[in-house]
Amino acid sequence: MTRITLLAADGTTSSTELAAAPALAKPRRPLESRVAYAAAHVVPLPWADNTPGQPAAIDWDATLAFRHHVWSWGLGVADAMDTAQRNMGLDAAATRELISRSALEASGVGGSLVVGVNTDHLDDENLTLNQVIDAYKEQLHFAEDAGAGAVLMASRHLARAARTADDYRRVYREVLSAAGAPVVLHWLGTAFDPSLAGYFGSTDTDAASETLLEIIGYNRDRVAGVKMSLLDPDAEIAVRAKLPTGTRMFTGDDFNYVGLIEGDDVRHSDALLGAFATLAPQASAGIQALDRGDTDGYRRILGPTEALSRQVFAAPTYYYKTGVAFLSWLNGHQAAFSMVAGLHAARSLPHLSEIVRLANAAGSLERPELAAARWHGLLALNGIDVSAPPARPSEPATHAEAAAAEALA
Repeated sequence: MTRITLLAADGTTSSTELAAAPALAKPRRPLESRVAYAAAHVVPLPWADNTPGQPAAIDWDATLAFRHHVWSWGLGVADAMDTAQRNMGLDAAATRELISRSALEASGVGGSLVVGVNTDHLDDENLTLNQVIDAYKEQLHFAEDAGAGAVLMASRHLARAARTADDYRRVYREVLSAAGAPVVLHWLGTAFDPSLAGYFGSTDTDAASETLLEIIGYNRDRVAGVKMSLLDPDAEIAVRAKLPTGTRMFTGDDFNYVGLIEGDDVRHSDALLGAFATLAPQASAGIQALDRGDTDGYRRILGPTEALSRQVFAAPTYYYKTGVAFLSWLNGHQAAFSMVAGLHAARSLPHLSEIVRLANAAGSLERPELAAARWHGLLALNGIDVSAPPARPSEPATHAEAAAAEALA
């Protein structure tokens, strides 16, 4: 029996049995009952200068191999989104290259791909509404020319420039009129990005929701769906119920996705989730169960993963990307636990330990023995003795105590 060591916030160690990986099968046909995208991360070159403020140096082989892993399970890839560290280390040049490379890979295997469209290639913090419109259009045309579908992300520039809900209506109307194909709108909540407070013209969720619904209603033929990432399932359900026929709700709620994707007798949410990057096999297997009409099987497969996702996305939520990269490393999809801008240091060892515990309990460790070896190596690197019996570390000896011990020896 293999055991894995865990580390608590007070330095206490414990151990638990290492669970076997669940026997999950890749789909033999396209998933049908739900549309699901995993928002994928980027893998840096571990030896490059991926320190804060430096341009991102990407390991393209590992980054694109991870996208093939997602596609192999029948899921789509949502690329160049916040999971890929937009506004948190992924610079404009790396973003453009990521979109171009991912689109080329997707076309080669018939993988479904959407990419983020934003205004973040401009260094100026303060733009006029006209400049916001032009910036959105520039990225939109780049994405479409690359052959990717577009997700119109929430713009920090727009949040700063807009004064009223009418400003949002105008910007989205003009940008959507330039779209060559229907796009997905994205409402990112303040847990993910505090600078987006008051998006769609109000800090009141109901009022902002009405503006969003008006934008969709006025531009129905240009909007394929909306991704809501408010971590508020009631708000998502309320908007979902009012969407025009044919307009999809893509849940971005990494806390409550199991029930939202299952839905009710009338409506369900599809998925565009960073969480699905950490558990693509289980996400696929869960949807395969829904395809068979096996709701109990769906809950049995995906239900236990929600606690894991809540830990990965725990406050401060915008550091969830660290957990995504950590699980990618544990599962063997990258050689090193590293991130652009040094963001792998954004979570503590006890936080990561709880991810290990929950991933083990949820069956989300794809290669358990490898995961255990890598985790134990990380603990050892940080001075945690994984070979000793689990115990509370002793207090550091004073100089006098150390001298006395040496004399007795």
